[in-house]
Amino acid sequence: MANLEINGKNYQVDAGPEVPLLWVIREHLKLTGTKFGCGIGMCGSCTVHIDGKAQRSCQVPAGEAQGKKITTIEGLADTHPVIKAWIKEQVPQCGYCQSGQIMQAAALLAGDPNPSEEKIISSMDGNLCRCGTYPRIKLAIKTAAKEGRKP
Repeated sequence: MANLEINGKNYQVDAGPEVPLLWVIREHLKLTGTKFGCGIGMCGSCTVHIDGKAQRSCQVPAGEAQGKKITTIEGLADTHPVIKAWIKEQVPQCGYCQSGQIMQAAALLAGDPNPSEEKIISSMDGNLCRCGTYPRIKLAIKTAAKEGRKP
């Protein structure tokens, strides 16, 4: 049994402590915005925030996530600067990687509200996009950073 705080709500889930957090989120709680990509933490599709830090949920056992604040894409407000910038800059093509990309970008901007281009690239480097919208992703992050700095 796992007790988890996800998107500000407490859940008691009938899952062993070794079950990946990704499967608890998707299969037990039906929060399907977090995607399964590779299962080995290499693609970034399953990125969530754990205590504010971007982490691959396929690599975090549910037992290790207990007592921590977990945020999925469903937990970000529609008014979040990254989500607004994603729409403004028309980032998605197929959209499969978007929740992981957005969660990674949101964590980046939370830690560094005005990242350099090099910092954006290094932070986003582990999130793969089959469609190759990397220039739009980078532009959206820059747009979100500018919007976040407006008074």
